Amino acid sequence: MRRDIFQAIADPTRRAIIALLAMQAMTPNGIAEHFDTTRQAISKHLRILTECELLKQEHQGREIFYHLEIQKMKEIDKWLEQFRKLWETRFDQLDDVLSNLQKNKK
Repeated sequence: MRRDIFQAIADPTRRAIIALLAMQAMTPNGIAEHFDTTRQAISKHLRILTECELLKQEHQGREIFYHLEIQKMKEIDKWLEQFRKLWETRFDQLDDVLSNLQKNKK
């Protein structure tokens, strides 16, 4: 089942897992050590992130390591870029208004 990527990153625990894996690949137990929750709950979060293709599993011997899929993160960034540009424009306009108000006070 393919899940919606934005629903996946809406959860704060999953965002924290993504932040951890941005630094290095980790095993499920290594990830679980960073959270005050059950190993089963972390496994569920990992499954959801994997189904969204945000994470990739790599088997190394008996261990499974999870890696962040940078390309998927770039897709999210690309989608957000349209809003980033909109808000930058609005903040620039606000700066202009505030500057004009400050000039008029003097």
